[in-house]
Amino acid sequence: MSILDRFLHPPAPHVEPVGTDAAARLAAIHASAFPRPWSTLDFERLLGERSVMTDGLFLGRNTKPSGFILSRIVLDEAEIITVAIAAEARGKGHARTLLTPHLDALSRRGVARVHLEVEEGNTPAIALYRRAGFRETGRREGYYHKADGTKVSAMTMALDL
Repeated sequence: MSILDRFLHPPAPHVEPVGTDAAARLAAIHASAFPRPWSTLDFERLLGERSVMTDGLFLGRNTKPSGFILSRIVLDEAEIITVAIAAEARGKGHARTLLTPHLDALSRRGVARVHLEVEEGNTPAIALYRRAGFRETGRREGYYHKADGTKVSAMTMALDL
């Protein structure tokens, strides 16, 4: 590949683990995606836990993540705690690019079953999870608080790896 090709063809999106140094960026992405965002300190604490695995999505030559997925592992099970893509990168299939290697990494760490919950009205996320093989396991009525003060239910889902 020539030097000119490197400038004309940016690297493909890639996923890699992120640590506490990414906390502020993850908090900013989370704030752009959810009405009740977590703080930088919340992310620093989570990212510092041994049981938490976090992967970032990197686009082009950007050294800061454009999305992330965060899971907590307990024995042979994991829970995907949150997934978020930066506003400017949404709607381009990046969540799938992020989810697939994260699930592979969980499997390599001995995880046999992955759980998550998703707002029942979040059609794109539900479609993503179903395409990945997750199945609905239950509901939590009035679980999420919307910005306008209303509450919506959460769908719980699971995937056997």
